[in-house]
Parts: sequence; structure tokens; C-alpha cells
Amino acid sequence: MKKLTFVSLATIGLATAATAAAPMLYEEQLARAEEAQIIDSPIAGIENSRWFDYRNDIGEAQKELVSDLRRASDLEDRRDAWEEYAHELKHERVDYIEDMAEKGYRYGTVRIVD
Repeated sequence: MKKLTFVSLATIGLATAATAAAPMLYEEQLARAEEAQIIDSPIAGIENSRWFDYRNDIGEAQKELVSDLRRASDLEDRRDAWEEYAHELKHERVDYIEDMAEKGYRYGTVRIVD
């Protein structure tokens, strides 16, 4: 079995340390909400190629965010980086869920709101 390496969320935090004095961007807030929805374990416990592709794609999105934030020269670049990151996380999650649903495995979530 392949060992996967992921960029930790702490690493992403280091990339944004330079912007810590500024208030959190709306795009970053959306991206953080998407991060909270990253699937931590395979649907139905099935570790297939779709699961490993999903995890790899999440890792790639995190690395790309770090790179984009390092290269950002202005506020618009930072906004674009966070927006793209949020979009990628959502896209990859939805694709994985849909792929598994085609195989007959459903993904359910429970949310408790006030």
C-alpha cells in the first residue's frame, strides 16, 4: 500500500502568518469552512482508488494554496488563492461522494444547528 504525504493545516497556517495582522478575508472564511468538511475516512470503509485519489487531490490543493499565498503580491492575489482552494476542496469532495454513490455507497452527514 502506498504511503501518502499531506501538507498539514499547520503548514498552511505558516503561509498565512505574514498576513496575521490583517482581518480574515471572506474567501479564507469560506475555505476554512470547506476544510472542516474534508472527509477523514473512506466512505463505507472502502479504501479504493477513488479514496486515494481524493486524498491526493486534497494534498495537492493544500500545496497549491501554500505556493499561491507565497507568490501573492497583493490582496486580490490572496483572495484568488483562497477562493481557488475552497473551490478545489468542494469539487474534490463532491466528486468523491458522487463516484462512491455510483458504486452504491452513500455518504451521510449529520449536522446539529442551534
